[in-house]
Amino acid sequence: MFFGDIFGPDLLVVVIVVAVLIFGGSAIPKLARNLGSAKTEFEKGLKTSKDDGAAKTSDAPDTKVPDSDK
Repeated sequence: MFFGDIFGPDLLVVVIVVAVLIFGGSAIPKLARNLGSAKTEFEKGLKTSKDDGAAKTSDAPDTKVPDSDK
């Protein structure tokens, strides 16, 4: 079986209808807003994590090997 057959548009409609029945119509926008803010905070955390990693590698002192006497 292919996932396209399982997760088609008809299943999406069923999931939306069940979500509205469970949470209520007024709670759906709040849930979507919370998911959006969580996604934004997660991406911000990833960005600062990458920036911290880049700063740690660039802050390392340059260690040069002294030239040997010839």
